[in-house]
Amino acid sequence: MARRRRERDEVGHERWVVSYADFITLLLAFFVVMYSVSSVNEGKYRVLSQSMVGVFRGAEFSMDPVQVGDLPRPFSQRDIGLMDERPTAAVGSLEAKTEELRTLRDDAKKHFQELIADGELTISGNKLWVEIEIGTGLLFPSGSATPVLEADGILEALAILLKPYQNPVLVEGFTDDRPIDRGPFPSNWELSAARAAAVVRVLSHYGVAPERLAAVGYAEFQPKVSNRTARGRRINRRVKIIVSRDERVRRALTSYGSGYVSDEVVATILEQRTASNAQVAAPRDESDGGGVQLMGEDAATTAAQEEN
Repeated sequence: MARRRRERDEVGHERWVVSYADFITLLLAFFVVMYSVSSVNEGKYRVLSQSMVGVFRGAEFSMDPVQVGDLPRPFSQRDIGLMDERPTAAVGSLEAKTEELRTLRDDAKKHFQELIADGELTISGNKLWVEIEIGTGLLFPSGSATPVLEADGILEALAILLKPYQNPVLVEGFTDDRPIDRGPFPSNWELSAARAAAVVRVLSHYGVAPERLAAVGYAEFQPKVSNRTARGRRINRRVKIIVSRDERVRRALTSYGSGYVSDEVVATILEQRTASNAQVAAPRDESDGGGVQLMGEDAATTAAQEEN
């Protein structure tokens, strides 16, 4: 009996088409992705850029054309007393500034009376400055310098109170003594300074003149109470907004820290600086055409040189 011949399976010679089609599809997808990456939406890029700058600077932006060249810097006529060369302010002027501080303190107490009653905010003052102390729990998350949403309303209200005045404002940042083991800040120095700078930025964003503002961080080295308990550490995590009578008071507070100096000490420091500057410059000699009269050995040396 003859054997049945086995039918041979047909061999497909077009299998390479499938692989080739897959390769072309992947290649097309690759070029589409490359094209989409290389094509930048200028509108979205501009919005993203302005948003990022606004977050870090807190400034408002407009669509005005970019000016080319040196921009004139605004001239500020506010007396900041850098060299104490100007005459001492009159008593009436100082009393008016002290009255402004008293009015600001009373308005702030009325506006934040609920937070004051809850113990989250304290307001105190004297004849040289007004001090507004806020717990960082109201403003920042733990270990962060990015204000929470609730902080926006508090700082906006504070900025509205500060805008009508011209007093210098110093923001101090404080932390507890617990070291930082995570996050972008290597130590409490950076954290306290960043929190103070964040408050300054928000106040500037809501209309307080930037030239009035300054920020400083003291980390854990100026505690208000002991850090031995959780309650003490919570109290020490705070931010102070200090509204000074004038620039000279703010510079004195920056040098020593508001928690380590009293108003009597600052007043004494200002009096000593005024007296010291008055001794350096002698009265003008009218017979000499208004020149500055030299004192002591310098005057004798000059006289001898003129005789020779």
